[in-house]
Amino acid sequence: MRSLLTFTFLILIQFSTFGQGPGQLDRKIEALQNKFETASSDSVKKATVEELMKQKIEKSLITTNVGDYANAYVEFRQLFEFWGSDEVKDLFSHSESDEKEYQSILSTLIFNYGHLMGVTGNINEQLIQYRRAFRIARKERDFQNMVFAISGMAMIHLSNGEIDSAKNKMERFSSIPAEFYTDKNSSDILFLEGMIKIRTEDAEGAKESFEKGLQVAKKESYIVGLTTNSIGLSKAYTALDAKDSSLYYGLQTLRYLRRIREIQLFRMDISTAYENLFEHFSHFNQPDSAYKYLELAFYEKRKFTEQNIKNLAAFQEVLLEREKKLSTIETEKLELQNQYRTNFLLTILAVLMLLGGILIYSYRQKNKDNKLLAMQKEEIQSTLEQLKSTQAQLIQSEKMASLGELTAGIAHEIQNPLNFVNNFSELSSELIDEMNEEIESGDMEEVKAISQDLKENLKKINNHGKRAGSIIRGMLEHSRKSDGHKELTDINKLVDESLRLSFHGLRAKDKDFNAGYKLNLDPDLPQLNVISQDLSRVLLNLINNAFYATTQKSKNENGDYQPEVIVTTKKVTSGVQISVKDNGSGIPDSIKEKIFQPFFTTKPTGEGTGLGLSLSYDIITKGHGGEIKVLSQEGQWTEFLILIPDTSKA
Repeated sequence: MRSLLTFTFLILIQFSTFGQGPGQLDRKIEALQNKFETASSDSVKKATVEELMKQKIEKSLITTNVGDYANAYVEFRQLFEFWGSDEVKDLFSHSESDEKEYQSILSTLIFNYGHLMGVTGNINEQLIQYRRAFRIARKERDFQNMVFAISGMAMIHLSNGEIDSAKNKMERFSSIPAEFYTDKNSSDILFLEGMIKIRTEDAEGAKESFEKGLQVAKKESYIVGLTTNSIGLSKAYTALDAKDSSLYYGLQTLRYLRRIREIQLFRMDISTAYENLFEHFSHFNQPDSAYKYLELAFYEKRKFTEQNIKNLAAFQEVLLEREKKLSTIETEKLELQNQYRTNFLLTILAVLMLLGGILIYSYRQKNKDNKLLAMQKEEIQSTLEQLKSTQAQLIQSEKMASLGELTAGIAHEIQNPLNFVNNFSELSSELIDEMNEEIESGDMEEVKAISQDLKENLKKINNHGKRAGSIIRGMLEHSRKSDGHKELTDINKLVDESLRLSFHGLRAKDKDFNAGYKLNLDPDLPQLNVISQDLSRVLLNLINNAFYATTQKSKNENGDYQPEVIVTTKKVTSGVQISVKDNGSGIPDSIKEKIFQPFFTTKPTGEGTGLGLSLSYDIITKGHGGEIKVLSQEGQWTEFLILIPDTSKA
């Protein structure tokens, strides 16, 4: 079992150099699957299924490491389903050792699924999976998987700049017997230890940790440890102003990464080596060399990012497809209920029509005089009212169906932050149970560690609760009705006020905010009948977005870039045209058609609800009978054009 776990972890971080090809694995898996299905005894089945899981996990990791995240996700979901099946569980239910073995493989599977979540950008989900793997491993005293899970959690905290949390995780290694450390995972742990010291400005202590890690890696010819501890030594020597040593280990790192290209677990690729050399030459005031390696880092990062975007897009499609499948059952139930209601109403309608026909026929046959005709008219009128009532019910049913679709869309948007709240709440509840157990056992160090985790979870619950509140406020604003009162308005004055309000508002929030702006106002602009409050909201939204785009671009550009927003008014034949143009990062052609849709946003989670442009579109087109459109060149500029018609000419 230990050899399986060690192999699994090593294949996770070394596949690019040492893994075997998918075709060879597929043949092994097919042979093992046939052997499992035709095995004559439970003992043979049990031994076969362990080897089958080993090969399937290896294939899933290979699929992840080559960037095929969509198929990796499908393979992992199939592995969870297979390992959780009654047939497999029965094979491991005969003894305590069988159960421990089953849980150990489950912990390995969960840990490596967490790795997939991490490389696809789902860091919170990655942390949740690592914690799940750790809890299972700790319960079974599976020290190998405890080492892997703790290392993974420490790396996440370190990457997020959460140094205290990373140190807290590293302290947990003290509770694990030394014989469960291999030379290779010792090298990785020493790298993490050294990086924490770098972050806390203990360069001398970091150098000692990296040197030990490098010695262990050299002993085992462990290229991942050689790479990570070499870049660590380069950074430590830079901090110690040891120029030659810093350059030596920086170039060593570059040579190693040229061989293996990428270490996903530690979020390194060849651009990391170039960035480190850029930092080295910048520190030692060698601008020409620094610029050379900055260009190389940018080229490699862009190439990696472009491919990764394609891989992530395919991954998102698989996730969406899975969500659709999960919701299909509920949708079919609702459709069936609606069909029953519709059939019931149609049956009543048919009965009413039949009764009306019978009554009319009966009255005509019995009496031909005016009194009978009046009675027949009254009956027909009654039937007509019933038909109108039934029709109204059918219309109401259709409205409810439309409301259901809208509600489903809103629920989907709010579900993401609520999922995080639920996940971290559930995790916190489990941590409280663990803390109670540790209190009873008297292990106060573990109690402190768990309480730190609880504090982190509460912060995340608070953040995602605020995110849900932001979405709800945006929806309320989207549905809010203005008084609809239009009045003659000086458009130039309104544009001027909106631009200055946006600029000074952003400066008040962020003292480092700095962008230029220009106003090109047409002095011959006529006054227009508009809802000035609503139009001001549109202008503020577009100008804020323009400043945001220039700010984001300035973070990735050199000192030559000058962020600028230009607002222009112009009299045209049909009315007034307002332009808001920026020299920011631009909008890709692939999403231009989506930007006015509710809930669509390109901003990171927590920075936008995706309702601003949708609301602006409604105000301009529905509230003022105008037009709003976007022009953009990706990476260069974006321009929003608003046309407000002059209704006085109508």
